[in-house]
Amino acid sequence: MKTDFNLVSADLVGSVVFRPDFNDRSESLSANQAWSLFFTGGQEDKALGFNPELGRLLTNLLLATAATGALWALLFSAVD
Repeated sequence: MKTDFNLVSADLVGSVVFRPDFNDRSESLSANQAWSLFFTGGQEDKALGFNPELGRLLTNLLLATAATGALWALLFSAVD
């Protein structure tokens, strides 16, 4: 029996961002898609689901961490 199914297809094992059907209409990515791509190393853009609140939470946590670090460095850089 011969099949046309290829188990080693580039669409199955490659990054989702290099697939031909990924973002073919040049739409902007949602925060969930961006974080999913980050956490999975570009392998899956729907790993976190479709709830936009999780993407916003992760983005705000990142911004709060950066702001806290900058404030910490500013406050304690003058202390000898």
